[in-house]
Amino acid sequence: MEKREFTITAYTENTVGLLHRITIIFTKRKINIESITASESEMENIYRFTIAVTETEELVGKVVKQIEKLVEVHKAAYFKKEEVVQQELALYKLATESLTNGLEVERIVREHSARFLTIEKNFVVIEKAGYRREAFALFDELKPFGIKEFVLSGRVAVSRAEHGIGAEVRELLQAETNT
Repeated sequence: MEKREFTITAYTENTVGLLHRITIIFTKRKINIESITASESEMENIYRFTIAVTETEELVGKVVKQIEKLVEVHKAAYFKKEEVVQQELALYKLATESLTNGLEVERIVREHSARFLTIEKNFVVIEKAGYRREAFALFDELKPFGIKEFVLSGRVAVSRAEHGIGAEVRELLQAETNT
């Protein structure tokens, strides 16, 4: 089977050690996690893990089933690249002197649909939301101006379906409350 890009989503409780137990599932199967993001979800006290991997669909399916067996996990699913809307956030810190090179940095920032997040005495921070390839394209253009720091967030994604798996989680939680 061919390796493809997948986004795994898991709705969970927020408990100590859960991140470790989830990552161990990938480690045991020798699957590299390209990015992992944990955040609050649309439901109170329910958290969402978004995990990006490149692997075969068969192996990703097995991993998702293992994740769902964890007590604190309400629901997990995986999505192909075309089944999600996804973004990442990049921050670039440059010396303020880089702005003295005429309007070149400003032009580059505008062309990449990025923005200046802050301009301080000694540095500026530029923000770019988009796909990983876009973040690195901007990185390459800013590199000659001396990037002091760079960070790229993990993937955040939502399903292209009208109701993602969050609707199933809501139903499960309501059923638990009613019993």
